[in-house]
Amino acid sequence: MASPLRRDDGSAAVTQDQRQISGEDSLIARYFKPLATDPGALGLVDDAAILRSLGEDIIVTTDAVVEGVHYLAGDPPETIARKALRVNLSDLAAKGAVPAGFVLTLALRSTEDAWLSPFADALGEDARTFGCPLLGGDTVSTPGPQMISITAFGRVPHGRMVGRTGARPGDRILVTGTIGDAALGLDVLTGGAVAAALASDPHAREMLVSRYRVPQPRNVLAQAVRNHATAAMDVSDGLAGDLTKLCAASGVSAAVDVASVPLSAAAASLVARNAVCVETLLAGGDDYEVLCTVPPAQCGALIAAGQAVGIGVTAIGTIVEGGERPRFLDGQGKELALKRLSYSHF
Repeated sequence: MASPLRRDDGSAAVTQDQRQISGEDSLIARYFKPLATDPGALGLVDDAAILRSLGEDIIVTTDAVVEGVHYLAGDPPETIARKALRVNLSDLAAKGAVPAGFVLTLALRSTEDAWLSPFADALGEDARTFGCPLLGGDTVSTPGPQMISITAFGRVPHGRMVGRTGARPGDRILVTGTIGDAALGLDVLTGGAVAAALASDPHAREMLVSRYRVPQPRNVLAQAVRNHATAAMDVSDGLAGDLTKLCAASGVSAAVDVASVPLSAAAASLVARNAVCVETLLAGGDDYEVLCTVPPAQCGALIAAGQAVGIGVTAIGTIVEGGERPRFLDGQGKELALKRLSYSHF
């Protein structure tokens, strides 16, 4: 092998034969180029991508998942990949948007195949399932916790995005799926009271853990949300806190019938046994369900749209006039004094 040449400034030059692809380029080519199926991704050979608007509005959302904050260090790479993409897809669903693609930033401590291969495989599978191809991104090294950041793009007809500001007094408050399962799943994984209460019920434990690790974004309901909702957002930090945010944005308040909040059988059983309090469910994060407000005459249509695709949609309260915090009422109409409304990052 020839010795490397030296430049005039003393630095080493290499011959064409000695040039090698960088570690980052190799990682991208091996794990992520196969995911970049959209022509606008340009095969990931450029540092930008092309996203065509097709005459529609482009909706942009971004969320990051950080080790030790949004997932546990020992979580499987497959579930981490799915969560990273799905939390962004959930935002698009709540805006009434159809997924168009995403860009990915990975901050990694190592590039071991045992972690990256299943991560990329699961990410690619979800990208195909939800019609949201990889468009590009960046990879960096970090000495600290791993971080996966995704910016997702969606399309809606011009002027039809469902924001947080359109709720009006008289609108009904609807939510998809069930509330509080993910918070209970995290408690199971960290050996808390829920883990002890469900020690003899492995099926319930597995279901709750799955709800924490792998959200179920409601993208199949995006068009129905767009057609019927006056305001919407996804429940990421906790139903109580996120409804408070929506009401503040719309300049209204709300009254919620806590008994109507949909719970899984496992969650309902834990509440009935006093193993957890209802505040845990209302304020727990990571549900990734759609929370929306709908005129009473259109509630039936949205509920029916959910039934058609096997997703429960439940009316839990009403938007009312005022600027105070939403009230959460028990079965006797007495307001619950919630000490905590949601998960807080700071």
